[in-house]
Amino acid sequence: MPYPFVLPTTSSFSFTSCFSCESHPSLPLNASTRRGVVREDLKAFKRTPREHQIAKLPTVVSSLIAYLPYLFTVDAGLSQQAINGEEIAVILKTAPVIEWRPTLSDNAAVAVPGKDPARVKVHSLEYEVFFVLSCLANAHTLQARTALHPLYVLSTAPVGTQQRQVAVSAATKNLLDAASIYDYLALRAEGLSSGYGMAPPCADISPAALRAQCSLAMAEATLLAVLKDDPYPAVVAQDRNKNDTEWMYKAPDIPKVRAHLFARLCLAASEHAAQAYSLCAGLARAEGGAKVTEGFLKYLDNLRRTSRAKACRFFGIDSELGGQTGTAIAWLNAGLQELGVERNASEGGSKKSGGFGRLKEKWTEKREDKKVERGLDWGADAGRLEETRVYEMLWEKWSKQNDTIMTQVVPPSGPLLQQMPMGREIHTLKPFQPPQLDPPTLEAMRAPPERSDDAALYPSSDEDDTMIGATIGAFPGTQGHYRTGTPNYF
Repeated sequence: MPYPFVLPTTSSFSFTSCFSCESHPSLPLNASTRRGVVREDLKAFKRTPREHQIAKLPTVVSSLIAYLPYLFTVDAGLSQQAINGEEIAVILKTAPVIEWRPTLSDNAAVAVPGKDPARVKVHSLEYEVFFVLSCLANAHTLQARTALHPLYVLSTAPVGTQQRQVAVSAATKNLLDAASIYDYLALRAEGLSSGYGMAPPCADISPAALRAQCSLAMAEATLLAVLKDDPYPAVVAQDRNKNDTEWMYKAPDIPKVRAHLFARLCLAASEHAAQAYSLCAGLARAEGGAKVTEGFLKYLDNLRRTSRAKACRFFGIDSELGGQTGTAIAWLNAGLQELGVERNASEGGSKKSGGFGRLKEKWTEKREDKKVERGLDWGADAGRLEETRVYEMLWEKWSKQNDTIMTQVVPPSGPLLQQMPMGREIHTLKPFQPPQLDPPTLEAMRAPPERSDDAALYPSSDEDDTMIGATIGAFPGTQGHYRTGTPNYF
């Protein structure tokens, strides 16, 4: 948690070959320059080993943000719209042909094992906007993962409470930024689909998938509001951390939580995840065969289940705080059902696997711990394993308490699930505002371009973004970069 998106790559493209601007002649060339930087940064990000990609993520985000104002200005100029009071007159000379490599679309029918999925060609600047913005939203989600990563690392001492809250706040901001972008894209895609009858080139930028990703980001941001003040995952992680020495002189602090409020927040997250799953599951029928990958669908289903299990846990905590230990254990029964964990009905607890089953469970846990240490696709189960560990801790505590002190009857969990209230929202989705060029930059582009656009001179084949070990400057004509000198690039 959050979802480990893979950033797409794209082909080279020259704006000057397809567009001209009478009011601002240098606009197409400047747009090509910024887009070329985005392409190179995405290629460099992809070539980097997964465990080291975190260092390059801010560069990708900054290049995307720098490119967007130019892209939106060209897009506005095609409709003769004004930017900051200046009229932009862009003329389409020929239909653009731009290639993007989708990362969520399921191309199992044509994919070759071990090979990247094929690129899709888009012939409209509208879909260029969709791919660039969705790439930025995915990058924001990856930044949220980067902020949360220290909370799950076991090779160092556990982070403090203040560091934990700072990390959760930073991750929440990134997820809400991503949700705003997805919401903007979904509304724009729905307008294209209903108003112009345009079918998306792939599932990645279809209205249903974009709306689903918006719901996913909202679900994850809502769960972070709970994680910020939820002490139980931190206590479980601290107990498993071999570098923790606090246990020598004090017991873990488990303060009382606003259990009922947290439970309703988890239910709201579950509703968002359920909506995202429903949209993606029905995508094949709605979009004429386009569908997302099975891994993404499984993540959405796991997130829905884990969110409901968290809600059951907090309802159980609320009951236990009120002295109703039997009802608390019944809530744990309900949560285990949501997690899909087997339990022994006669004892009311989780069933401990024996032999090969227990060995496989330990191997799965160790593999997940290694993913966390290396910064790979950790959390791909949407927090299911982490929540299961919390349940095991509470089972041991509450069962012992009920067997020795309270001795209350454990009621069936079915009626409790029927009494669950509606979820409660905590975040308000702010509308995304497309960035615009400032007046001085627009005024400077009224001058004619001082050089030609070289973007079309460089390769755009599939092999171009799969070469490992290539760097800027390894090929003729790529020595320059707009950040360090003459923009002789790509």
